Amino acid sequence: MPGEVRVLVYQAAHDERQLAEVRAAYHLVSERLAKVDGMLGNELLRSPVDPTALAVMSRWSSMDTFLAWERGADHRLDTAPLRQYRDERTTAPFAVFQVDAAY
Repeated sequence: MPGEVRVLVYQAAHDERQLAEVRAAYHLVSERLAKVDGMLGNELLRSPVDPTALAVMSRWSSMDTFLAWERGADHRLDTAPLRQYRDERTTAPFAVFQVDAAY
């Protein structure tokens, strides 16, 4: 696990219609990303404190595999269905973390 990467992309859904749209977009994006080298999986997370706040957390085998995908031509196409739901309340639309230790 050390060396793996976690990427959080912040999303928002302000009503039940938007939540359904985010979920549908998440599933579409996930199907595309399942074929990407180095992608280990992802989850759609929802805050119990603020139910309008969501995040997609993806797991990557290494920083190199994540950056190769991010810099590639398919990155923007792969994630396009979710882009309109980015949470604009956050200072940055995403965060990248490398696993430093794990059990």
